[in-house]
Amino acid sequence: MKPLALIIVALTTMWDEFLHLLAYRSAANPMPDNVKDVYDAERYRKWQSYNRDKTRLNMLSTGVSGVLMFVLLLINAHAAVVPAGWNIYGQLIIVLLFQQLLETVVGVCFAWVNTMRIEAKYGFNRTTAATFARDQIINFVIEFVLTAGLMCAFAALHRALGDWIAVLFAGVLFLLGLAISFLYPVISRIRNKFTPLEEGELRTRLTDLMAKHGYRVRAIQVMDASRRTTKSNAYFTGFGRMKTIVLYDNLLNVMTTEEICAIFAHEMGHGLHKDTLKMQFLNLLRMALMAMCLWLTVRTDAPFAAFGFAGVNYGFALLFAGAVELSVLNPLLELITNAFSRRQEYRADRQAVQEGYGDALVSGLKKLYREDLGCLAPSRLTVLLTYSHPTLSERISAIQGK
Repeated sequence: MKPLALIIVALTTMWDEFLHLLAYRSAANPMPDNVKDVYDAERYRKWQSYNRDKTRLNMLSTGVSGVLMFVLLLINAHAAVVPAGWNIYGQLIIVLLFQQLLETVVGVCFAWVNTMRIEAKYGFNRTTAATFARDQIINFVIEFVLTAGLMCAFAALHRALGDWIAVLFAGVLFLLGLAISFLYPVISRIRNKFTPLEEGELRTRLTDLMAKHGYRVRAIQVMDASRRTTKSNAYFTGFGRMKTIVLYDNLLNVMTTEEICAIFAHEMGHGLHKDTLKMQFLNLLRMALMAMCLWLTVRTDAPFAAFGFAGVNYGFALLFAGAVELSVLNPLLELITNAFSRRQEYRADRQAVQEGYGDALVSGLKKLYREDLGCLAPSRLTVLLTYSHPTLSERISAIQGK
């Protein structure tokens, strides 16, 4: 079992590196005619350099993370850190804490280079060192509390219910995913400040657009995304017909009122078709598979004995299921999820066109790509395997009916 697990970790790391290599080679692809006006010659050279720097860092990060996991499994490191005599909950927490601390040390190093070096080099980063450190601490605490809490619940349920745990835990994961999705606005307030959008044409037009489709606007808020980045976005949240609109302050700085309305009409299209909820149901498949992998792992002592444990360790079961078992299925799951997501994006674009914002959406998307140094000519294989959105060229062709 152990040799097979190590082979899978090595192969999945190589697969991820292959995907990065495809992205790296995209810089040499010719741009489609309908997006040639996005970059001038200087901006295009800047994008090529940005793409190379980002992809090289991603390749290095993936390689280091893969080697780290391979070595930890090879030397039975997780079993070595478990104190003797601790109960099952203490043992799983120690294993998860050990793994997350190592991943965080590695991840923070690469995140620092990405944010404070590469993003800063190309004019995107506005994060201070203090804000960066605060974000990393918050992310660590939230991730660890959620992961440890879930696995303690899994351990308790498995000991009480036995084989029924797979079905029940898949439901728990699904409900948690829904809760996090709906609570995202609350969570985002931990890291960002929100201020009401001032009265004016934009506020009136966004409110009218929502009211046209039966929504009531609770508030229109501007998020201080510019504290961290120059990149832009917009979304709306809320249960039922009462919604809160959120605009990145960067969006207000670079786009016209017409373009902002077009971008928001696209986002409203997602809401009208309940795309977030539909994607959550698709994610239920992933949750069910994760629960099944965990259930299969903890049914016997064999996987744990192979890596130095005296018995079942629920923390290691999560690591093993994610890094070994589920990783084999991830490429297929990503293929299905991304295809579904791209279909949703086309439909949301059509909603903006139906609202009369087709031309504004095209100009707005071009601005977003220009400002964010987006890739204009990824390979077809890269799009198929990794893109949750169609390419800019494909979206423009669909918007313009070509």
